[in-house]
Amino acid sequence: MSDALNGKPPASAYIIGGVFLVWNLIGLMFYYQQMTLTPEALANMGDEIATFMEATPVWANAGYAIAVNAGVLASIFLLLRKFSWAFPLYVVSLLGVLTQDFDAFVLRDVVGVWGSGAYYLPTVVIVICIVELWYSRSVANRYQR
Repeated sequence: MSDALNGKPPASAYIIGGVFLVWNLIGLMFYYQQMTLTPEALANMGDEIATFMEATPVWANAGYAIAVNAGVLASIFLLLRKFSWAFPLYVVSLLGVLTQDFDAFVLRDVVGVWGSGAYYLPTVVIVICIVELWYSRSVANRYQR
């Protein structure tokens, strides 16, 4: 019997959920690394980058923390087939990403510090957030539990 007929999510839902979980765990690891940088590690980055990172407001760091933690939780819920729980957490994750990016790109000049390469990772992160939202909404609508 096909997955569409028996109402069970396909095996690909676990694969996609696993990929999303790995992505968000990598983000959580980067968050932890950034928050635990030693003064020596900051000094090795150069004065301009160290100054930029040290000047990051608490609310922007909170946005980062919320983004990665909500993304990890949403991915776990996706794997647990709690699809209707995953979608709102992915929304929260995207809002956290946008909060962090608002600080870096709008309020402060991240491109002036990091160069044009500063656009790449945030763009990829936002695109993946949108894919997570689309996918979680899609499976929630199809396999509501």
